[in-house]
Amino acid sequence: MHLVIPHKTSRQAAVEKIKSALTEHRAQLIEHATVKKEEWLGDTLNFDVDLQGKSISGTLEVTDSEYILDAKLPLLWRMFEGRIESEIAKQVKGI
Repeated sequence: MHLVIPHKTSRQAAVEKIKSALTEHRAQLIEHATVKKEEWLGDTLNFDVDLQGKSISGTLEVTDSEYILDAKLPLLWRMFEGRIESEIAKQVKGI
């Protein structure tokens, strides 16, 4: 899955918003997923989570004007990719 979502803030502010949102929602995330990897390298988050027994891994890169998400979805989830992308975009815009 490849998803590009524009933002209207500085790169650093956008990174801080993502970090803050992850911290704020960590308790909810832990109820449904196991985070195997969450590592920031500069302005790029590398992640790997198990969600409902399925592994999802990828990167979230923050640029001066966009969030760029690249994630490898489980095969069965790919048929819902449009719905997943729509929900992610909605959540990011709410940050």
